[in-house]
Amino acid sequence: MGTTFVILERRSRIMSRQQIIAMGGGGFSMEPENLLLDQYILSLVNKEKPKVCFVPTASGDAEDYIARFYASYQTLPSTPSHLSLFKPPHVDLRTLVLEQDIIYVGGGSTKNLLALWKEWELDKILKEAWKSSIILAGLSAGSICWFEQGVTDSLPGELIVLPCLGLLQGSNCPHYDGELERRPAYHRLLSAGKISDGYAADDGVALHFIENRLEQIVSSRPYAKAYRLQRMEDGIQETPLETVDLGAGLAKNQKAT
Repeated sequence: MGTTFVILERRSRIMSRQQIIAMGGGGFSMEPENLLLDQYILSLVNKEKPKVCFVPTASGDAEDYIARFYASYQTLPSTPSHLSLFKPPHVDLRTLVLEQDIIYVGGGSTKNLLALWKEWELDKILKEAWKSSIILAGLSAGSICWFEQGVTDSLPGELIVLPCLGLLQGSNCPHYDGELERRPAYHRLLSAGKISDGYAADDGVALHFIENRLEQIVSSRPYAKAYRLQRMEDGIQETPLETVDLGAGLAKNQKAT
């Protein structure tokens, strides 16, 4: 009886963890032929078909984006749905969000995303979901939004600092290798003291946080990395972080069979 209680208590602690998966890029919207990051997110839920709700606010709820989400996730062991703020659901937002296992936020304009979420009070609901151990995930704008600050191209022709939700400490910069100006802009903003220390992620890389601690970094692309960036007295320190190549593990398993 005592042993059973300990096992159940440990399982309860694991399932009650607050988790965020912040992707620099990749996933179904950038790599429809390579769903390793999406599979990784689904693997974190101990269910045969986790409920995954796609939130495409940053793209203006682009219909093509929503269609691509369903096209990919209907091939995966999941129960997909989406949340539109332009065509709101009949049920209240809180009920819809809190019945999910995973909330997956798409890319686009982070500035517009945050403004609409605040207007609908979705920002508060998502924070409640996070505290309730619903996994929060996303790429680009859907990565930046969880941090205190992000490097965003929400204004045309300029990379700026944007205050975000602050569930995760520090700052974030996605598309670190995918967009030419990302790295120099992040360095420049850090040097000027306009943004706090934080993390950058290449396309295809996901930062997996558990309760504000960076637990693991995974990648769907060989050689893609994540970096810790810190402002030091003698300049910016950019430290490559250990990254698990999900594709290498898959190839090894296939070779073994």
